[in-house]
Amino acid sequence: MGHLITEKYQLQNMLSNSCIKLAEMYFNHVDGVEVVKVKLGEVILRFDPVKITRSEIENGFVEIGFRSISDPNVALVEQIKVAAIELIHKANNVNSLIRNSDYISDRVQVPYDKLSKVFSSVTGTTLEKYIILLKIERAKQLILKDEFSLSEIAYMLGYSSVQYLSNQFKKITGYTVSQYKNGAPVERIPLEQII
Repeated sequence: MGHLITEKYQLQNMLSNSCIKLAEMYFNHVDGVEVVKVKLGEVILRFDPVKITRSEIENGFVEIGFRSISDPNVALVEQIKVAAIELIHKANNVNSLIRNSDYISDRVQVPYDKLSKVFSSVTGTTLEKYIILLKIERAKQLILKDEFSLSEIAYMLGYSSVQYLSNQFKKITGYTVSQYKNGAPVERIPLEQII
């Protein structure tokens, strides 16, 4: 075995636990590659350059639906997405006193005004709009689970009232929450496809 190289890859569209499993499974079966660590948006691999090239590794990422990021602004947007998903889809408003902007800024270690500008310039949409879309996806998931009342869901997602959540839900999906519960044709959107 030759001299091993350890490299960190920041990846676009790697925004769910399924993505993490997919990357682990794929690279665990590639000769000359050892998976060191995989988390949302990032993979660390140790590889033998005699057995596999960097471009073959990059092609592997593409094959499973991810792209390695070299542009620092695109990398920052992916970090913002990961932080926003953690906040909306994993926290369930345990930190309801912390504003979305403060949480994301703190998590990424960049002032919010800069995050907001970079996010808009890279994606063509505002960070606020992205957070709303994430909240509506989470609301769809929670509504279908039928474990919580609408007021509990509104609280979990940081809405000041059920009415505010309901209005935003209708504005984004075109249907009311009741219509959605009763089978309105509203598709769930995978997190990596939201924008």
